[in-house]
Amino acid sequence: MLSNAIRRISARWVLALIGATLWVAVGGANEVTSVFHSKPHVPDSLLEHIFEWADVYATRVKSYQAELYLKGRLHAEKRNRLIRYVPSMFRFEKGVDDYLHESISDLHFTAPNTYDRKVRAISTTFPSGNSRFFDILDYLKFNIYSPSVMNNNILSPLHRPTSLHYTYVLDSVSYDRGEKQFKIQVIPRFRSTQLLEGWFWISTTDWHLSSMHFEGQYDVMQFKVEMQMGDTERTKFLPRLVNADLQFVFMGNRMKMNYTGWMKYKSVDYHTQQDLLLRDVLKKKDPHLKYNLSNNYRLTCDTTQVIRNASQFNRIRPIPLSVSEDRLYSAYERRKAEREDTLLRNPVQVRKQKTAELWGQIGDALISSYDIDLSKVGNVRCSPLINPLLVGYSHRKGLSYRQVFKYNKVFDDGRHLRLAPQVGYNFTKKELYAKMNLTYEYNPRRHARIEADAGNGNRIYSSVVLDQLKAQPDSSFSFEGLQLDYFKDVYLNLSHNIEIVNGLRLWTGVSMHWRYTKSTPEVTERVRSHYNSFAPRLRVEWTPGLYYYMNGNRKIDVGSRYPTFVADFERGIPILRHSGSYSRLELSAEQRIRIRNIHSINYHVGGGFFADTKDMFFVDYADFADRNLPQGWTDDIGGTFQMLDGRWYNASRHYLRGNLTYETPFLLLYPVSKLLSFVQKERIYAGVLFMPHLNPYLEIGYGLATHVFDMGVFVGNERGKFTAVGCKFTFELFNK
Repeated sequence: MLSNAIRRISARWVLALIGATLWVAVGGANEVTSVFHSKPHVPDSLLEHIFEWADVYATRVKSYQAELYLKGRLHAEKRNRLIRYVPSMFRFEKGVDDYLHESISDLHFTAPNTYDRKVRAISTTFPSGNSRFFDILDYLKFNIYSPSVMNNNILSPLHRPTSLHYTYVLDSVSYDRGEKQFKIQVIPRFRSTQLLEGWFWISTTDWHLSSMHFEGQYDVMQFKVEMQMGDTERTKFLPRLVNADLQFVFMGNRMKMNYTGWMKYKSVDYHTQQDLLLRDVLKKKDPHLKYNLSNNYRLTCDTTQVIRNASQFNRIRPIPLSVSEDRLYSAYERRKAEREDTLLRNPVQVRKQKTAELWGQIGDALISSYDIDLSKVGNVRCSPLINPLLVGYSHRKGLSYRQVFKYNKVFDDGRHLRLAPQVGYNFTKKELYAKMNLTYEYNPRRHARIEADAGNGNRIYSSVVLDQLKAQPDSSFSFEGLQLDYFKDVYLNLSHNIEIVNGLRLWTGVSMHWRYTKSTPEVTERVRSHYNSFAPRLRVEWTPGLYYYMNGNRKIDVGSRYPTFVADFERGIPILRHSGSYSRLELSAEQRIRIRNIHSINYHVGGGFFADTKDMFFVDYADFADRNLPQGWTDDIGGTFQMLDGRWYNASRHYLRGNLTYETPFLLLYPVSKLLSFVQKERIYAGVLFMPHLNPYLEIGYGLATHVFDMGVFVGNERGKFTAVGCKFTFELFNK
């Protein structure tokens, strides 16, 4: 019956794809073909020149220093109370819908993709100036020559592998100082958040872009970006003037923002042949030097000495204000003067105002991220205390909710203190989970830290059940009818972690569990009602060829072209009351492989076993585990089994598993993407598990990623028979 239902669902899906494909091919393409008839396509020979030189210019710039002036004007067309709960959103003044924000910064770029920014001055009419909506730095990182832009979320039309998603139309030809230039229109073959639409002017002398205009969607923003490139030989590959029109629409709120970014370059350096030769010589002298990218990476500079005085800002503003912009500042000063005058004449109002400001600051801390630099104390970093948007649903676990509280403090010498409590509730099982993690990194150069981790784990049955499972034949195996006495679990892990050499980490510690169940005469006949465990633990992680950079005393890992190998060993010692002895060993390897910057393959393989068991114990693996707290989509979705019955995780002394995820912008929805233009990524999942009574268990899945939510559909197969079809859903708005 189940297989017939799956076939019916598959047939309907195929028919829907065929019908949507015909709709796009016949009806949806008419508006695009009308453009094609009016103007000629760009010849392939011309495109080959563009693609060839774009590959060269993508990494041409080695570094630059520039002064950056940003001016943003915001108009709230429509807003309601929900706008206050958008993370990192500013607070509006009552009855005021127009605002202006300016900043002057020193910007330092170092290849491959590091931006070191120091804000020197700010002038604003917002009552609270801390908001991510003020900044268009992502649009200034708009390297159109690279394969992808906007943090690898949008495919560039100047890259040969991604050009198949675009159509190129020759709009016009012009001559400037004897230089022939083409204006080329770029039209996506279908609507997608991964594609751009617009035009660019390109020179036939050296095939560089002089100006461009593109439209698209990034996260929750619809944007139009117009960019003028530099007008000198040193700056012609870099943006000189950027105009960005942004539109934010969310739950009945609509805001329009117009930003201007002006760049004044102080110095620009290009990669030379000598740079490459010198790099090769240094690598030969010190093979480990090639993994240290400190010369290419910097972090944001200290911003404690920021000019915030309006008169001082007026003296250094590089571009004069318009009449309407000047009026916004005048109106803001009048409102501020009126508030101050009212407070001076009414002491009671002063107390109310201070109370309102206090609660306003508390409210901002609850829903906004804060990054506060204190020169004498260090860096205090707090994420939003309340983020009501991480809700998950899965076919097996039902509806769940997780809330994470984070506190970080970075000291002057790089030492790091982190406190991260989290709670979660499963509405289907009616279970509350809590977890607390405390980490003190005392030697950031070696990732040396002391860590404490405590919480309540999954309800789990004991090893007494294993004999009952072993006695059942595979053909008639079933959990139904077994006496599964579930224990509640409270755990505490204490550990010390240190990096011995680059990429090789040693984790030593002790794991303790207190497990208990309701004591009844029936249960007492089979098992004890209380069970404890004390187990020294050793974990080794090795990532060959790990790239990193140093930020002061802190070592920041960047990534590796090789997998990360993990060996995790635990030995139970019967030193606590009601405890026994056992050995657990798990081995695993995992890696994320990026393909042409736009596709990725994630894989995770591993296996483990329990041995030397005496007395009763609990089959509780560290790598192969059923997570009780709901996680974000990318945290565990590619390394777990969504449809596997939770009882299987504790049903065997040994296991062998593998998981694979393929992520790409376009896959099955390619022909219907005009209907589903909000899709950002598509994913294919595959997993296999070998253990007694499951030889094998197979699981395949298909998922979609959008800026609002992520979802997936999964099918489980036990011993050649389909056993379950279900879905997983997480609400990811503002969480990425």
